[in-house]
Amino acid sequence: MKNIKKNYSSNNTFNGVKYDVIAIGGATEDITFYTDEGILINNKKDLTKQRLLAFEYGAKVKVDKSFSGFGGGAANAAVNLSNFGFRTACLCAIGEDSRGQRILNNFQKRGIDITLVQKVKNTETGFSFLLVGPANEHIVFSNRAANNKLTINDFQIEILDQSEWIYLTSLSGEWKNDLEKIFSVKNEKIAWNPGHRQILTGVQAIGKYFKKTTCLIVNKDEAIELVMSDKKYKHKNRAFLNKVKNLLSVLSSYGPKIVVITCGRQGADAISEGKIYHQPIVKEKRRADTTGVGDAFGSAFIAGLELYKQDIRRSLILASRNAASVVSVPGAQNGLLSKKDI
Repeated sequence: MKNIKKNYSSNNTFNGVKYDVIAIGGATEDITFYTDEGILINNKKDLTKQRLLAFEYGAKVKVDKSFSGFGGGAANAAVNLSNFGFRTACLCAIGEDSRGQRILNNFQKRGIDITLVQKVKNTETGFSFLLVGPANEHIVFSNRAANNKLTINDFQIEILDQSEWIYLTSLSGEWKNDLEKIFSVKNEKIAWNPGHRQILTGVQAIGKYFKKTTCLIVNKDEAIELVMSDKKYKHKNRAFLNKVKNLLSVLSSYGPKIVVITCGRQGADAISEGKIYHQPIVKEKRRADTTGVGDAFGSAFIAGLELYKQDIRRSLILASRNAASVVSVPGAQNGLLSKKDI
């Protein structure tokens, strides 16, 4: 695309830094608003949409409070990993607008290298509206905007090859091409938290990349969708699909060295070399909202693998502590633990 600067830096030369982690995916500015006027509906007939939040159609809904902050899967992961002391860069796309500049300023404030940030002309920076309802769970209304224009070129592949870890989050736009390029790297440490678009295509489309995935991180609904997309398991009964142990075994059979499934209040589970681990939630001081909790958990788990020499149980504990800390403070990037906290 001619309207994309291939690199945000002033030239296209690598600065010689070898990163500990490069997070790839979205960066947004978030506006979060709270309301208690929604009604929760149990929808157990659909395993992938078990709870719905409803409002009266055409009504004016009262907002109790609101605030703005920063989000996006890659940005959240990068901030978290930088907090834990890792040399981190974020490969994402922003627009030439004030929102994009605020995201850059936030990266620099958080100690994240912006060399790989792409700046897209004539496109607004991505943003999200986050609706926080009963029990402080949230629904995200996302405008990907510049995130749809993220591209992976040979220069970036060269840098990805040299990074210790790649932390891959939700991709949009020409994401199939980007995914092919990302998984062509020589790097053998890839953590993948696939986005909604990737999950919807099923294992037939993205399963080929699982064999090169060091750690696959999904929530329970996403795990069910992936397993159900396989013809072999499509008609399995509800009891089979609702058991995390079964989901772990199936996803592990596709090739990832480690599979992690988060289950909200039921904690998280992981499988590695056939051994299954369960981690209960760490109770939060208070429950402000769940924005960014998945990113906080997943990226902290990868931090734990490095800090604790591949100890999965200790990594799950760290991830749970980090998730509880984030839940207790509004916003996706607030409340994250740092290296000194552990």
